[in-house]
Order: sequence, then structure tokens, then C-alpha cells
Amino acid sequence: MKKHSFTGLKICMLTIAIFAFQYTFAWGVTGHRVVAEIAQRHLSKKAKAEIKKLIGDQSLAYWANWADFIKSDTTHAYDQISKWHYVDLPGNIAKDSFVNTIHRMPGENLYTQIQAMQHELSDKALPIEKRRMALIMLIHLVGDLHQPLHVGRDEDQGGNKISVYWFNEKTNLHSVWDTKLVDFSQYSYTEYASALDVAAKDSMNAYTGTSLDDWFFESHVLSDKVYAQSPAEAKLGYKYNYIFQKDLDDQLLKGGLRLAKLINESF
Repeated sequence: MKKHSFTGLKICMLTIAIFAFQYTFAWGVTGHRVVAEIAQRHLSKKAKAEIKKLIGDQSLAYWANWADFIKSDTTHAYDQISKWHYVDLPGNIAKDSFVNTIHRMPGENLYTQIQAMQHELSDKALPIEKRRMALIMLIHLVGDLHQPLHVGRDEDQGGNKISVYWFNEKTNLHSVWDTKLVDFSQYSYTEYASALDVAAKDSMNAYTGTSLDDWFFESHVLSDKVYAQSPAEAKLGYKYNYIFQKDLDDQLLKGGLRLAKLINESF
């Protein structure tokens, strides 16, 4: 992509961000940036050098929410990526059934596109603009994977149809997990990343040493816990935050470490 085209992409992102409040995002702006910032801190020297060729001096966090912001594009040029953000399955199913189901699902979805974006990112025969887009999408989709309601259930659209109260504010379950829980700590994304990125090396290796299938199943199992603790019209607040704080923190940390792993492997 020519330099002016990359600049245009940045301008487009900033322009449509003005309208981004209209949409429900996975992790919200802060959560996606936490995942990206943690990943940035675990990139290999080779990956850093290759990424610079794609996005210059911009950070991964800068691009972490582009895939959500682009939902505001009125030209519908990116409509095809709307199904990339999630994968829906029945609740409370065993791992073998889960894996078999996710492997057989037709069309493009979060599971297929994480793999597709990593493949495109690693393919140096592709045009640089295609690899740049693959990187931008991979940053976001790995974040989506670790928001458990993006591996939730079809009948309620990943919690979007489950009405709840967050400290007496009427909202929906998906929004609680997108933004309410993350923002409750009142960290900036860099502060949150620093607070989480303190795990011992053995723990980090355990988080990244498993497969993509395992990562999806982990999020699915957590979604079952979320559904069980979040009935319709429930009043959620301090106790709910206490119950899920560790799960939330673990998912953000895992997302960052695993994103770094996929990017490092791509180069």
C-alpha cells in the first residue's frame, strides 16, 4: 500500500471512531487495548521489525479497535467481516463435542478467521496492504476470542438479549462484559496491562502452550459460568465484580500473551 493510502486508512479510523458509541464492542475500547498492549510487550525482535514495515511506529493498541470502529462505515465495504467477531454454540457441551462442532461450522467466523489472518500475515508473497489488514484484524479477533460471550450462545446473541442491571443502570449482559467490568477498575489501558503482566514465566508458558481449540473451549466454559451467574433482570454490582474479577483479568492477560505468540509465529 502506498504511503498516502496508509494515511487514509488512519484518517478513516479516526473519523468513524466518532460514531463508534452506537455499537456494542467486545471488551470495549479499553479491553481491546489492554490485550494489544500486553502483546506488544511480548513481541520478538523479529516480529517488531516486521510489524514496523506494516504499521510504522504505531502500536498494536492504536489499531486494536479498528475492526469495531469500521462497523460505522456507511459504504458497507466491510460488511463481510461482521460474522468474524464471534462463534455461537450450544451451552454446556463437552470438549470433544465442542471441538467437533467448531470444526464443522460453515462459513467464516471467529475461529476460521483467526487462522486465516495469521496465515495471511505470515505470507510474504501477499501485497503489503493485505498483510497489514491481516495484522489489524488479528489484533482485534484474538481479543474477541477472550471475551467469553463471543463464544456464547446464538439464542441470546452472546448475551445481547439478556437484560440486566449494572449498579441500577439497565443494560445487557454482553455490555457488562464488554465495558462495565473492565472499566470498573478505572485503569487506563496501559495501567491495566502493567497490573496484569506480572505472571511468572511458567504461568505464561502454560497460557500459550495450548492450542487454538483449547483457547476457544476455555472461553466457552467461562461463558457457561457467566450465563449461570447472570439471569435475566439480575441486579449486578460489587458481588458480581468480585466473583468474576480473576476470570476477567486472566482472559485479558491470556489474550495478550496469545496474540503475541501468534504474531511471533507469523514471522
